Amino acid sequence: MTEIDRLIQYLAKLPGLGPRSARRAALYLLKQREALLQPLAAALAEAAARVHPCGICGNLDAADPCAVCRDPKRDEGIICVVEDVADLWAIERTGSFAGRYHVLGGTLSALDGVGPEELRIDTLLKRAAGAKEIVTLYQQPLIWREGENFDAFLAEIERASLAPNDVAVFTAHQMGSCRLGSDPTVSVADSRGELHDVPGVWIGDGSAFPTAPGVNPMISIMSLAHRTAENIKAS
Repeated sequence: MTEIDRLIQYLAKLPGLGPRSARRAALYLLKQREALLQPLAAALAEAAARVHPCGICGNLDAADPCAVCRDPKRDEGIICVVEDVADLWAIERTGSFAGRYHVLGGTLSALDGVGPEELRIDTLLKRAAGAKEIVTLYQQPLIWREGENFDAFLAEIERASLAPNDVAVFTAHQMGSCRLGSDPTVSVADSRGELHDVPGVWIGDGSAFPTAPGVNPMISIMSLAHRTAENIKAS
């Protein structure tokens, strides 16, 4: 295969270009060597070396975080989830969106074998939860802070050792964050478990306990959930 054939072959892989149009494009580039071919080759080489996905949103940029994520005027409380970087660029051209983005990198497809693991859904959930810092319980802690590459952090966790004494494992039961009571100033929900401020929303887990119970927490939580369910039915 000659150099010209190889050029045509790669050009034909571009969207909208078939073998015939790729041949015409190759001929045009070769005729415009100094004005177009050489500058294009240099621009492609520079882009290949410098442009990478943003560690926060998945946009393509020469800087990480990208220009969108670095913009302090953007509303961090609004995240637009898009399938591909092309969708992000299209929205940006309209100038109508002032929030942040999250690029999934595809869509779920059982036929093509694309599941949540192949997309950036774990990163999306973390961003949606608003985490500012994540600290692991390894002897040598792995720490992620807002603005750092989350995918690299996940990769570190996957490589981390689970051997004895390398990581601490425990469970915790949070109590008292949704205390029940008749006074809205000191409680979140009424005695039946329904929120004071949002009718129709009920609390039925361990967060309703003012203090930790002295028995198996799950037994108490299941009893509370059953009680709440009966109150919902009665209402």
